[in-house]
Amino acid sequence: MSDAWRIVEDDLSGAGIRALLEAHFAGMLAHSPVGSCHFLDFDGLRADDVTFWSIHKGGDLAGCGALKMLGGRHGEIKSMRTAEAFLRQGVAARMLSHIMDEARRRGLERLSLETGSGAAFEPAIALYRRHGFADCEPFAGYKPDPFSRFMTRAI
Repeated sequence: MSDAWRIVEDDLSGAGIRALLEAHFAGMLAHSPVGSCHFLDFDGLRADDVTFWSIHKGGDLAGCGALKMLGGRHGEIKSMRTAEAFLRQGVAARMLSHIMDEARRRGLERLSLETGSGAAFEPAIALYRRHGFADCEPFAGYKPDPFSRFMTRAI
């Protein structure tokens, strides 16, 4: 089996991706109140305006991410998560680059995201900053929330 990285569009039917997303949901709820958690559930990730990918190294699931189309050449990054065994191995950076490339291919001009604001979210915030994202006001129906951080960048 190859040790190459690969990113594939995922239908969320596999046990591994479902377990990773369950861990993602639980992680969000462990660090933010329910009303401040804006993750998409399984049905939300299957919506027509969302494309969901998983990233693998060899035969192992390493992480996931999604792109939600917002309209007006604007997209939102959703459900970025790295599997525990792959932390600090560049999984999130690979997925983020993939999402940004796909957004450009689709003709989007802006990508935005909502993430948490506590210490548990600092690694994600640092990743987004390294890729050119800056703080912004709430977008796409989000409301100001002390547990949320909003970021955006032109692409």
